[in-house]
Amino acid sequence: GCNPLAETGRSKLQNQRAALNQQILRAVRMRAGAENLLRATTNNKVREQVLLELSFVNSDLQILKEELEGLNISVEVYQNTEETFTIPLVPLGLKETKEVDFTLPLKDFILEHYSEDGSEYEDEIADLMDLRQACRTPSRDEAGIEMLISYFLQLGYVENRFFPPTRHMGVLFTWYDSFTGVPVCQQNLLLEKASILFNIGALYTQIGTRCNRQTQAGLENAVDAFQRAAGVLSYLKETFTHTPSYDMSPAMLNVLVKMMLAQAQECVFEQIGLPGIRNEFFTLVKMTQEVAKVGEVYMLVNTAMNQEPVKENIPYSWSKLAQIKSDHYKALAHYFIATILCDHELQSGDDEDQQEKALSQLYDYMPEGLMILTILKDKVQRKQLGKAHLRKAIVYHEEALRVCGLCKKLRNIDVLQEVLTAAHKRSLLKYAQQETEDDFLSLIQAPDILPKTEHKIETIAPQFSKVKVKDFFHRLGPLTVFSAKQRWTAPRTIRIHREAGELGFSLKGGSPVQIHCLDPVCSAASMGLKEGDYIVSVGGVDCKWLGVNEVLEKFKSVGEQPVEIEVISCQDTAASMHSKCATYSVGMQKTYSLICLAMEEDKIDQTKKAPLKLPFLSWGTKNRQKAASTLCLPSAVAGSSQIKKKLSPFTLLNTESSLY
Repeated sequence: GCNPLAETGRSKLQNQRAALNQQILRAVRMRAGAENLLRATTNNKVREQVLLELSFVNSDLQILKEELEGLNISVEVYQNTEETFTIPLVPLGLKETKEVDFTLPLKDFILEHYSEDGSEYEDEIADLMDLRQACRTPSRDEAGIEMLISYFLQLGYVENRFFPPTRHMGVLFTWYDSFTGVPVCQQNLLLEKASILFNIGALYTQIGTRCNRQTQAGLENAVDAFQRAAGVLSYLKETFTHTPSYDMSPAMLNVLVKMMLAQAQECVFEQIGLPGIRNEFFTLVKMTQEVAKVGEVYMLVNTAMNQEPVKENIPYSWSKLAQIKSDHYKALAHYFIATILCDHELQSGDDEDQQEKALSQLYDYMPEGLMILTILKDKVQRKQLGKAHLRKAIVYHEEALRVCGLCKKLRNIDVLQEVLTAAHKRSLLKYAQQETEDDFLSLIQAPDILPKTEHKIETIAPQFSKVKVKDFFHRLGPLTVFSAKQRWTAPRTIRIHREAGELGFSLKGGSPVQIHCLDPVCSAASMGLKEGDYIVSVGGVDCKWLGVNEVLEKFKSVGEQPVEIEVISCQDTAASMHSKCATYSVGMQKTYSLICLAMEEDKIDQTKKAPLKLPFLSWGTKNRQKAASTLCLPSAVAGSSQIKKKLSPFTLLNTESSLY
């Protein structure tokens, strides 16, 4: 990873994000305490004081939330360093996390479950922790992506090795929401995997925004990066369906995927127009449809951003930027078609049928009384329709400038203002060139333009198989056998004596090998060897990874001498225990819990049978009603001490073992 102390613009932003996360956490804890006191007290004077304190805390949280939004729209830091005259693209910020110490939990589990000395695996545990630490500051290139994917794949090995489905390991993972700064704490490794996936997608967006959009290669790389970002976020949405933070909720991920694909479509349009747009009939027809497609996808993004529950947490400036881009590119589409109509009169040598066919593909319908062929031939109608398109282009440009002026964060992005203003002036100039005294007679309304693209933008699924990783804990043995899901006896030492050159058993399987066809009267059986036992060492040499032929060679090498082997026997898997995890409730679409739920067996209603295992990230109505306090972002606080039926968007479900 990058040097965490490096003073780059991106690292400064991430440091500010981490500091804001801590401030939000403190304010949220204060709010939780005040809400608990408000529910508990009946003293009116105390209630008034608490309500006053809550108003201050709410104000602080609102200010902190706006500061975090400011970081999310600080797009200039992520853009290419070359001078460009293009609208900035929006990257995702990396999720922040706290340090995790795997040492004691993993060493204890190795001793308890695998009957090996955990201290012999200190180097492997250190490698795992170093890799995780490096993933907090990945470099903004393919090496950074590869490192994050390596850690994600390594987590798959760690999950199978050390995280049994029957209990938690006592390792607490804390990740902060990228948009709200609210922490999510779990002992579930799935939170770690989901957050790393989010950061892989976020890093792809940062790579995409960094590409040089003044070159074909740079634009191609940008398109590829945004498609890959959309693919990773889509994979996250499909794989982890009920994640416990808003930035990874299905609704939010759906919006982010749309936004990344829209930015890829925008780069495709820039790529087509990079060599220059020739003022030629068929070239302008193609550009009109391409740019109309960009406007359409941004309109869909803006619509999705203004839907519940995403609207409450998506940065306001992102929503406005999507609206601005939609209006800007729609205006460009009308400008291009106006240029076609005003600058390209039908000449005697032109292909009339081809022009009619091309122009008809731009419209879904025509104004009453107008036909494509008539417009092409009639100079007056052609000019009137062209001016109607220019008027519509000017309206869209003015709306884009108006929305940009209303948003403080976007107002401060100079290049955005410059691009919008230049496009607006160009349309005004074109309209002024066409103006005549009989304009008041023109009542034609410009029809909408049909969007179309020859470059279909789709998500690119993450290709994890291209990154080769080696299991850090390879020495524990083949994962198919030596996993957290299977329980084993401690290794037993059996002294093997050859009887007439025979061992008294045969071997089968891959690695490790199993005892097969054991003679019940042989000396090995009398010493405790059982059918189906796995051989883990021969003569003090580890053979977990050896096959049948290699183990037989070990036996042959000692000749007629007695040899000691170590074997293990499989035990029945223990009954599943109650699963403890933070949750997203299907019944409470706006409520995400923020902590690990404690197992309170003594509080379970004895008349009801507790489920053996709850699915990942699920919560029932009963537990929801038992919540003692809430941690949430600013919202109105009622004077009544009764618990509200509608919980606020960010809720900390508190239990006796609450982390806060």
